[in-house]
Formats: sequence, C-alpha cells, structure tokens
Amino acid sequence: MSLRFPLSKRVLTGVCASVAAAGLLATVSTTTADAGTTSDAGATSATTKAALPEHALVGYLHSSFANGSGYTRMADVPDSWDIIDLAFGEPTSTTSGDIRFSLCPQSECPNVESEDEFKAAIKAKQAAGKKVLISIGGQNGQVQLTTTAARDKFVESVGAIIDKYGLDGLDIDFEGHSLSLDDGDTDFKNPKTPSIVNLIAAVKSLKAKYGSDFVLTMAPETFFVQLGYQFYGSGPSGGQDPRAGAYLPVIHALRDDLTLLHVQDYNSGPIMGLDNQFHNMGNADFHIAMTDMLLTGFPVAGDTDNVFPPLDPSQVAIGLPASPNAGNGHTTPGDVTKALNCLTKKSDCGGYEPHGSRPALRGLMAWSINWDGFNGGEFSKNFESYYGR
Repeated sequence: MSLRFPLSKRVLTGVCASVAAAGLLATVSTTTADAGTTSDAGATSATTKAALPEHALVGYLHSSFANGSGYTRMADVPDSWDIIDLAFGEPTSTTSGDIRFSLCPQSECPNVESEDEFKAAIKAKQAAGKKVLISIGGQNGQVQLTTTAARDKFVESVGAIIDKYGLDGLDIDFEGHSLSLDDGDTDFKNPKTPSIVNLIAAVKSLKAKYGSDFVLTMAPETFFVQLGYQFYGSGPSGGQDPRAGAYLPVIHALRDDLTLLHVQDYNSGPIMGLDNQFHNMGNADFHIAMTDMLLTGFPVAGDTDNVFPPLDPSQVAIGLPASPNAGNGHTTPGDVTKALNCLTKKSDCGGYEPHGSRPALRGLMAWSINWDGFNGGEFSKNFESYYGR
C-alpha cells in the first residue's frame, strides 16, 4: 500500500523503474497498499447480513499504526466507505504464518479507542451494511507460506482475528517479496511453488470455515498482475524477476471465491496494456488500460495458448491513492471520473479504447480512509457524486 509515514519522510525503495521493451525487469515497489457463530468475546463471526452495494467504495483504515494522516477511530469512519480494511495484520516472522493484529498503541495514537469500543463500532458499521475485513500484509508484513505448518498457522491465526473482532472476511495485501515463482513454475493454472499453493489452500480453508458470505478481496500491485502480460516468473530461460505476475495463479485459483480485486494502480512503473503500449500511472489512461486487462483477459507472457481469463466486472474495482500525500500515482478527481466514464460508458476514453463498456464495474478502492479524511474527503465525495449517493 504505502509506507507508514508522511510523504515528506518517506524513502521510496525499489519502485518499479521503466520496464524496457527489450525485456529487462525492474524491481517491484516495496511500498505500500457466514458462519454465524460467536466467539468467546461475544463478537459475531465472519458473516453479515447485508450484500455489497452495486457500486462500492473500499478503503484501508490505519488501525494498528499512526502516520502523518492521523488516527481515525472506527466509529468516526464516514458512511461513504462500504468496505473497511483494517491495516494491517502482520506475521510474527516472514515464514511463520502466524498473523497478529492489535490496535495502535496509545503512545503512538493518543486518541485510540479501547478494544471494547472498537468491537462495538465494528458491529455498528455492520448493522449499517458495511463490511469490515482484516487486511494481511502491507509494506512491512511480508508473508511467505513456504510450509504446510505455516499454511495451517495462517488459517488458525487469521481465523482467531476474524472471530475476536467479528469480521466479515479477509483482504490479501501481499507485497514486496511475499509472492514469487520458483524456477520452472510456468503455468499459472497449475502452480507448483509452495508459498503460492499453500496460500491458495489456506484461503480456501477460511472460505469453507465461514461460508458463502465470507468476503475475500485482494490488493496486489501491477507488477504482480498486469506485468504478467509481458513476463511471468523467472521466464523459460531464467533471469527475470520471479515475482512478475506472481499473483495470477492466486487470483485464478480463487476467482470463484473472490469478492473483489482492486489492483494498486499506484507505486508502479510503466506497464504495457493490451494495445502493446506502455502506460504511466497518475492519469485516466493508466486506470482504463490496467482495468481493461482484468475485464478482457490477456495471454500470460505473450502466450496466446495460455490466457488469463477475464474477471466479472462486479469483481473489479480501481485502486488509487486518496490524496497526493498517500502515495505515488495520485489521480485528480477529474481523471478518476474520466476513467469511470470510459470503462462503464465508453465515453471520455482518450488514447485507450477498452474492449467494451462495463457498467457493473464495482467501484473504487483507496489508500486510505485516513488520507482521504486528511484531504477533506475529496476522494470519497467524488465517488458519491459520480454514483449519485
């Protein structure tokens, strides 16, 4: 998502540089991104009663840390936000699979609420039709489920967080070096890399535990998804960055369980679209091209016999920074509107023509609710104005 500091204090490391047409890969950014049972704490488990709205606004809430945007209490999250992702659950170590979550320490967030107040506020949001998820990963939370023991611990520990707070589901925000493909793992439909196979199995176990209303979202970076149009893993001859396209097998294996994919259209280098042109972040063109790839499908690593199938428009949202301070690739409200017009109505398209109009496109995701509030709510107000809410 984004680093946990104001932009003025950030040192952006490893942001994707230009992806050369000759085929050299740059380094990916490491910045950031119904069971009906009752736990002992009295919180309801992962199922809620209300469905997502036709067009939804997703936002990350800095719940476990503070930064320049300030701490926002759960009860104070504006009603605009339909999915609230708690940022972040993080592992005790990279390969442990043991995920922990706690509220921001009072020394760091003087206005933090108590655990009981936090749980009560979650219930109130759910009663108002909102979904509250635990987001796993982020910039600092590298997660590699390299063993079956780590897989099982992931299921156990994530389930414990969901039960404790009565959450609706899980957001996978694996970044940096969490996902990469082993040499020779070339077919996204049949992955062999243990960390990927175990992640898929772990999420399927959680889905089975909590039932059909379990909300599953993902927030990969473009390097792990759309870059797969050009490059997949280390390549047939080795030498490529093994993280290229590494989310594709996870998305594909879980597509029937996936509520929403909101790729981070920020902190990205130039990415080739289906027009075989490179697109740069921060404008309508980038969001149109990147989103069209998800809605149209694309041959992986250029192999027309190995096509990543399109997702349903209702499963896709556009991920953006909520303000210029929130991350690289901020897009003005005017360009966000142009992107939505082009993708849903085929108007205002500019230089990229999408492969159809998709009025059922689910909506927008923002990093973050806190940064939107810091910026006067510009992002959420633009969404609500566009959809007449």
